[in-house]
Amino acid sequence: MYESLSIRNHRFIWESRTYLMGILNVTPDSFSDGGKFNHRETALKQALMMIDRGADIIDIGGQSTRPGAQQITLDEELERVIPIICELRKISDTPISIDTTRATVAQQAIEHGADIVNDISSGTFDRSMLAEVAKLQVPIILMHIKGTPETMQNLTDYQDLIGEIKLFFQERIAEAIKLGIKKEHIILDPGIGFAKTYEQNLEILRNISEIKTLGFPVLIGTSRKSFIGKILNKENPLERIWGTAATCSYAITQGANILRVHDVEQMYDVIRVTDALNQPEFDEKSIET
Repeated sequence: MYESLSIRNHRFIWESRTYLMGILNVTPDSFSDGGKFNHRETALKQALMMIDRGADIIDIGGQSTRPGAQQITLDEELERVIPIICELRKISDTPISIDTTRATVAQQAIEHGADIVNDISSGTFDRSMLAEVAKLQVPIILMHIKGTPETMQNLTDYQDLIGEIKLFFQERIAEAIKLGIKKEHIILDPGIGFAKTYEQNLEILRNISEIKTLGFPVLIGTSRKSFIGKILNKENPLERIWGTAATCSYAITQGANILRVHDVEQMYDVIRVTDALNQPEFDEKSIET
């Protein structure tokens, strides 16, 4: 059993239930919702809707990480995310994660009310990230990736996919702890869709329990991704909600602790039912904040 995590008035008791992270992309070019929430009013409305429908964490990102996405400037990223964090923090104590690979963005986001750093590069894109997170004394989500969003889909050769993901995490965890990040502040994300083929994404889902042998909570993000579209023959990401639901339910049975999703209302129901089936001791108290 992992140590619980307390953020503001919320306590994350791992293995007691599955937690829900709502995605808020304040970008014009994210793969399934680019341009929908890149204005302050629409972003804030979406965040509050997700909280009302059951999100435990709101994950705010200003830099698209879709395959082929190009890097924006530091100032652009700050201008996209900081005003939203400030406005949301004024009216809600729901934990906020900042989806960024830049230490400066992480630092300013935390200063303005964010609580968690979600770094798709595990501190490899900005070598000052882990030291900054250690200084901030906040949780960090370490994700597995090879290359960058621009190059990652050309870097899908693995001799031992799960073994290589575990080795990557062991190295990043050791570095994080050496720099002063608390063990209980580390969450792992195997990076579904990031330098992974269709078959590799399925392999990760089937081996979540193996990744959990590292001793840390695991976040899974399958929401609307292309491997689901391939299974369903659906080009439009917005038509992949129920395919996403299937992957979420399966991920829970394999041990996922957090699910990162776009469709909070639907996945909240999926989580509640799957938790009830998957955990004999599940009761109403286990879904309380």
